[in-house]
Amino acid sequence: MGLSGALCAQVEEDVSAVLLAIFPDYDVASRVRLALFEDGFPTDRIELTASREPGRAALMTTDTVHRQFARYFGALFTSPNEQEIPEHLACRLDDGAAAITVHPRGPVETSRASQILKHGHPTEVVEHEIADQRFEHAAARTARPWVSHLWVENHSKAHCIYCWLFEKDLP
Repeated sequence: MGLSGALCAQVEEDVSAVLLAIFPDYDVASRVRLALFEDGFPTDRIELTASREPGRAALMTTDTVHRQFARYFGALFTSPNEQEIPEHLACRLDDGAAAITVHPRGPVETSRASQILKHGHPTEVVEHEIADQRFEHAAARTARPWVSHLWVENHSKAHCIYCWLFEKDLP
């Protein structure tokens, strides 16, 4: 299996949580992608899909761009009650719209991604397995950075850690 085949197989696996927003055009979607990136979302969990920039959909081996989109969205929306979504989304992209797909991990990222997507005024938002994210927690549950639990604050008059550890009588 070549590189393209391996990537297609990876995309076709059942994915977990997906937030997908449709925007009226590429420029709006591109700004929303940038906002997600600037907020800290890794680039491998943000996808822009449009006729102008098909993204991972271009890895799908079919004879038309429309079928590439439909097959790609079919890999994202796999539930029996989501069977019509891929074709609908492919038609929207055929008409000039653009899609931003976010793969959030945990409730903190889901909430933040939802806020950013809604701020871009999407024409529609589609969710997949948002309520069932099975132990996916890439973001902290609180606003306090995890490193703060490890970092020792220096409240002494020592100017370095050596002095703080070994010097007892500092002025």
